[in-house]
Amino acid sequence: MFAVRSVASKSYLSLIKHRALSVGLLHSSGNCYGAKVAVVLSGCGVYDGTEIHEASAILVHLSRGGADTQMYAPNIFQMHVIDHSKGQPAEKESRNVLSESARIARGNIADLAQLNASNHDAVIFPGGFGAAKNLLCCISPVLAAKVLPGVEVTVGHEEEEGGKWPYAGTAQAITALGAKHCVKEVTEVHVDQKNKVVTSPAFMCETKLHLIFDGIGAMVKEVLRLSGK
Repeated sequence: MFAVRSVASKSYLSLIKHRALSVGLLHSSGNCYGAKVAVVLSGCGVYDGTEIHEASAILVHLSRGGADTQMYAPNIFQMHVIDHSKGQPAEKESRNVLSESARIARGNIADLAQLNASNHDAVIFPGGFGAAKNLLCCISPVLAAKVLPGVEVTVGHEEEEGGKWPYAGTAQAITALGAKHCVKEVTEVHVDQKNKVVTSPAFMCETKLHLIFDGIGAMVKEVLRLSGK
């Protein structure tokens, strides 16, 4: 399920390498007005696109923090389409990533090819299997591990612990790419100060929704702090 699908332009890679990158995923009252943040979506739905709850929580926290947000998605066809009621591929269906992402963005979205690093202070990649299937490689923090040698990220715990961390094996993929994985709880974030990368586990953990929301809030707070606005 970890398909490699390159849709990166030079400006896209520049943004990943030189700006505050937030991937994967506490309620914050801190404000950082004026930060320009790009949010990159990968479809609509956890199993073949962006995890909708994560995207929504990110947008709420960015709004609360006073950020100027612009959403993007690649104008490509999805790797495949999943029937979420069955958890199985819909063999004869085909959907466009940009069109599906527009559902989350309420139509206010641009083609990823138009993303320019110089126009943004930070970029956030919500989780969901679309980050693996429709963007670069694997679940969101692995995007950072792929393009930034030695980067520090978290996807939560490194053991499944009876199903609480069902995707714990992702930590091994991160270390295999030469990055460092840091164990964190679902409400926590890890900040790589050198690379300005912020990561939080989000739905890598099977837990209550409000705890995931709090972790995303902590992530957004750090992103806005790193933007320096």
